[in-house]
Amino acid sequence: MRFSLELDHLAVVARTLEEGCSYVEAVLGAELSAGGQHDGMGTHNKLLSLGTDVYLEVIAIDPHAPKPKHRRWFNLDSYDGAPRMMNWICRTDDLEAALDEAPPGSGRAMWLSRGDMRWQMAVPEFGKLPFDDASPALIHWGDSAHPAGRLPDCGFRLVRLDVFHPRAGELIDAFPALNRLQSTLVREGPEKRLIATIATPEGNRILA
Repeated sequence: MRFSLELDHLAVVARTLEEGCSYVEAVLGAELSAGGQHDGMGTHNKLLSLGTDVYLEVIAIDPHAPKPKHRRWFNLDSYDGAPRMMNWICRTDDLEAALDEAPPGSGRAMWLSRGDMRWQMAVPEFGKLPFDDASPALIHWGDSAHPAGRLPDCGFRLVRLDVFHPRAGELIDAFPALNRLQSTLVREGPEKRLIATIATPEGNRILA
């Protein structure tokens, strides 16, 4: 095994941060914590802990930030419609090695920052990841503290993530490391869709 691969966080994409947070809070009964602005991407977010090393992110274009010269991540430049869980992000201890195995178009490593945090992430040139965004984004935190450790623990936990795609078998063949993931199942479905089962203080809830 040349590199590690673990589920890092889930991304709910929305036209506005307020709209995305309202959706998540209505489904989960959770109050999200402040995140911040992403320098160089023109986006901002809010977060929810799902444990010691996994979290949920609501992300949208920051209307007060300058538009970057490149496409924003999570295909936000083309996003329209209701808030939806669109992406999943996996962390690795060797981003270049993970990119060598990942499907073509998974992006190039970029240094990014938010507040005092600095990390590397693979950002696709045209904003969208392979297999209609069903392929995970890849992140390497390096020496930066993981965001989940800074968030209040309100008792929310990820039970399972189901990643559906009509060509799920091809995705797994293109990125065999996905077979090593726990609590995540890549499976065939009529369309690309992410469904997270999340345990809350009031019982399990489905976020999609």
